[in-house]
Amino acid sequence: AAVNGRPDLLPGHTLRWVFGSSEDRHGVCSEMAAPLAAVDLRLAHHPAAFLGPGCVYTAAPVARFTSHWRLPLVTAGAEAHGFDDKREQFGLTTRAGPSHRKLGELGVQLHRRFNWTRRALLVYWDEKLDDRPYFFAAEGLYVQLPTLGNLSVMDVVFRDKGNYSFIIQEIKQKGR
Repeated sequence: AAVNGRPDLLPGHTLRWVFGSSEDRHGVCSEMAAPLAAVDLRLAHHPAAFLGPGCVYTAAPVARFTSHWRLPLVTAGAEAHGFDDKREQFGLTTRAGPSHRKLGELGVQLHRRFNWTRRALLVYWDEKLDDRPYFFAAEGLYVQLPTLGNLSVMDVVFRDKGNYSFIIQEIKQKGR
């Protein structure tokens, strides 16, 4: 209403919102529901832009469609490192939220600033059942830290929820 009330902002245009859902029947982000909703919205309403969805796995297929349609996508999601590639499929995607690449760049800057020479392993549990927030957060560090050139970045897979002695020994032997 505020934008439409100011004719100087979008002269000759009226802003209209049309909503679709990217969630499944349980209210969870769905990589199946999101692109279907995007196609339905495109065919029925011919939008000038898409806002959302806000999850990584839902934003990816929608971004591929909007790029094909040559329409911008603005999302608070899409924080994964892969969305940094603006050459093709994510060229019209704009993140209004955080980027895990930036988290990795922060890690690089901290190493440089404090001249750190000892590192610790980055450990997280990844069950691959949800939107994998820890995987994508670690990905930024995993990709950016090797740019320092003076360290090895490694991942250690562990699955036994009750036995942490293995991972503690890995940290003790390979990191600090």
